[in-house]
Amino acid sequence: MSAEVLFWLIQEKSRTYLDCTVGYSGHAEKILEASGSDSRLIGLDRDAMAIAASRERLARFGDRALLIHGHFVDLKQHLAANGISRVDGILFDLGVSSPQLDEAARGFSFQGDGPLDMRMDQSTGGTAADLVNQWPETQLADVIFQFGEERFSRRIARAIVTAREHRPLATTKELVSVIEGSVPAKYRHGRLHCATRTFQALRIAVNQELDCLEPALRDAVDVLSPGGRLCAISFHSLEDRIVKHTFRALSGKEDPLVTVLTKRPQVASSEESDRNPRSRSAKLRAAQRVAMEGHS
Repeated sequence: MSAEVLFWLIQEKSRTYLDCTVGYSGHAEKILEASGSDSRLIGLDRDAMAIAASRERLARFGDRALLIHGHFVDLKQHLAANGISRVDGILFDLGVSSPQLDEAARGFSFQGDGPLDMRMDQSTGGTAADLVNQWPETQLADVIFQFGEERFSRRIARAIVTAREHRPLATTKELVSVIEGSVPAKYRHGRLHCATRTFQALRIAVNQELDCLEPALRDAVDVLSPGGRLCAISFHSLEDRIVKHTFRALSGKEDPLVTVLTKRPQVASSEESDRNPRSRSAKLRAAQRVAMEGHS
């Protein structure tokens, strides 16, 4: 949704932008191209491989691009460490990137066989294998239901626990096989692959994605210059709900901090959806920092 991001984010030349999920710098490159030669962009990402790839891709912009291996929940600290107190535009492009999905060794996708990792930052934290092999059945079922909105969560959790009693689950293929064996045949052959929601739930749990989102959005508003804009792209209803409710809370009638610019979420054009099927589930919401007496 690059065109939509540029439309909502960029207002004038010579500004400072923060890309909280720079990934492989698809949006970052276009922001730097569109925002003028005096603008700069700070890019954060938990994924060290993404940061390394972005350094190569954005090298032509020189010191206009500052890339930092770090989590957006610590955005204030990362900005302060680099002498930056305010930015004029902020982007969150949530979820997992296409290169992460395409790399079987990362364990995000069930399309290929790889280790059950799913960590966005592979330098820290437990893996999806740790979760499926150690968590109690009820906890697994609750996570798969809450984060994956999976109606067969209890069946799937029970099957995982049964399977791991024989040997630990170590690969994505092994987990897919367990899921396929636990759900009705009709569900196995539905429009959506029967492992999709479980993999989403495990990824969210491993990376604590939902816990981090609201505080990060609030911190982002804190560092926005008056009139600065914040855009968030989500890829499933749980993320979008948090963005929507956080924007609504921050735009309340009493002492509002932002004005919501998108009354309804923006979605990808039909042309982009045809070109990039992943964009079909994308929803973009935008807000603008108010300039009022009493607000910095």
